[in-house]
Amino acid sequence: MNFRIGHGYDIHPLVAGRRLVLAGVLFDTDYGLEGHSDADCVTHAICDALLGAAGLPDIGHFFPNTDPAYKNIDSQILLARVCGELSKRSFAIANFDATIIAEKPKIYPRLAEMKAALSRSTHVPVANIGLKATTNEGIGGLGLGLAIAAHAVALIVKS
Repeated sequence: MNFRIGHGYDIHPLVAGRRLVLAGVLFDTDYGLEGHSDADCVTHAICDALLGAAGLPDIGHFFPNTDPAYKNIDSQILLARVCGELSKRSFAIANFDATIIAEKPKIYPRLAEMKAALSRSTHVPVANIGLKATTNEGIGGLGLGLAIAAHAVALIVKS
């Protein structure tokens, strides 16, 4: 089998008055992530990990922030389209894993819900999705709660 690994990273600043969506789940906050789409940095990192594993350009190539069609779009739609790009090239997703770096809100209580949302978008079993959260221990902009970031890795296989 032809296994391939990819890595993705995304970060967005927190701003007042915007919805906070992480891994396809809406959090009840009075702040959100700034960005052209819904700014779901977790999903964006997963998209880039999948695209990178397939040797394809990054998420910005497929869904440019200059295109009004993607303004405030649900990133789960983008993730499903990324999966479509992989499928067109005969790639299947074996698994993916992401780490969310956030001082707020508390992520752990929503992890199962987030995995379920990602599973629906990718058709990858929940058991093949790793998702965890950490803080930046008060260091830098992430540690001061000015942004949320995510790293992701993906393993795909050519069928």
